[in-house]
Amino acid sequence: MIYGYLYLLIETLAFYSAFRAIMETRTAQGAVGWAVFLISFPLLGLPAYWILGRNRFVGYKNARQIKDKAVRKALSTLQERLSEHTFKHTDKYGIDVIKTGITTLPTLHGNNVELLIDGEATFASMMEGIEHASSYILFEFFIIEEGELASRLGELLCKKAKEGVRIYLLYDEIGSYKLSSRYIEMLEGCGIFVSAFNTTKGRHNRFQLNFRNHRKLVVVDGKECWIGGHNIGDEYIGKGRRFSHWRDTHVRIDGPAAIAAQLSFTEDWNWAQDELIGDLRWDAVVSNKANLPVLILPTGPADRLATAELTFIHFINSAKERLWIATPYFVPDDATLAALQLAALHGVDVRILIPEQPDHLLVYFAAYAYFSEVDDLGVKFYRYQKGFMHQKVVLVDDYVSSIGSANFDNRSFRLNFELTSLIYDRSFCDEVAAMLTRDFAASRKMKPKEADSKPLPFRLAAKLARLAAPIL
Repeated sequence: MIYGYLYLLIETLAFYSAFRAIMETRTAQGAVGWAVFLISFPLLGLPAYWILGRNRFVGYKNARQIKDKAVRKALSTLQERLSEHTFKHTDKYGIDVIKTGITTLPTLHGNNVELLIDGEATFASMMEGIEHASSYILFEFFIIEEGELASRLGELLCKKAKEGVRIYLLYDEIGSYKLSSRYIEMLEGCGIFVSAFNTTKGRHNRFQLNFRNHRKLVVVDGKECWIGGHNIGDEYIGKGRRFSHWRDTHVRIDGPAAIAAQLSFTEDWNWAQDELIGDLRWDAVVSNKANLPVLILPTGPADRLATAELTFIHFINSAKERLWIATPYFVPDDATLAALQLAALHGVDVRILIPEQPDHLLVYFAAYAYFSEVDDLGVKFYRYQKGFMHQKVVLVDDYVSSIGSANFDNRSFRLNFELTSLIYDRSFCDEVAAMLTRDFAASRKMKPKEADSKPLPFRLAAKLARLAAPIL
């Protein structure tokens, strides 16, 4: 009898969870997938849903609203301080995400942007900036993995902390699960403020492991910042055991855009530690090297809309001649896939650069389920051959380049906290185009219908992996 009651309880919870999934999941595909899974396999579905199922980050939104009011008050209206640096978009630049309402942060001119290709260039630039810090450093990464690079950075951060520079270090506890308490204690012993992002903070998030802070950001003195795809680990400087070469891209920005990046960090720190970081620079410093317009776009599951996905769709719809996308994970949803199809039908040169070697097998298989839906329309896929390609770059015509942490998948679109820089400049776009052209030359161009020619077990694995796309 007790087993009957237990089964009834499980089924009741499964139907309740399926109802929650139908009412709350942002996509029809995800809602149907969870509902069917929960009702058909409740013993497996219930723990999976309560750990992985939600796509709204409970608490962060309210905390951000409350604390942002305090931030705005303390900063004496940040928007007014940045108003003289606000860039007014014109038709010349074609793509203005401000007008769409996707973001309320302004595009700011007065910036210099340096394209950083691969790990050695990125971390050399980053450490040089840290070395010159005089007041504070904000340091945020999804993965911090101990090794040669983490040791070098840790020693440098400790050195600066002992010189009196305030340092705040934020890491994602899921991405940095290998990070030892010994390393954290070493940093804290130097006077560095260290915190996990605390994804499971709050009773509603206690078992929720699906949200990640995927941002990679360093801000120095409110004057310059580094944003892109690199995490902290030896593989990012080509010294990993699995891949011979790690292809990634970052940018260094000095100018008013660093203030917007700083605001993103303070929101994350406020969530993690329930405290406002005081005594930060909020008066923008214009670069003396260039005057590029830059928009810093933080996105995540606390947003009212799927901001990252809407930005990508806006890019796709705005492209008139060229749309080049470099992403390690290509798992689009139906809306994004339809936008790519429409761009190809309009004659846009659509190229998608992805790795040949996978680091996540399920995502690798899922990508194959989408190839045949766009390659017969003229979308060209390139498989990078020289190691693993991890960069997240989008180039639209000659007007805008996007470099940041967001992948082309559901996780970045809806589940991760991401940070992207949008650079509006023809000369910088030329640099990005030259970089991607070299990457295409180091890649294998996929043949039309290549996915359809795979053996049946492979194609079945691809279709099954696609069903898991809402939680990949």
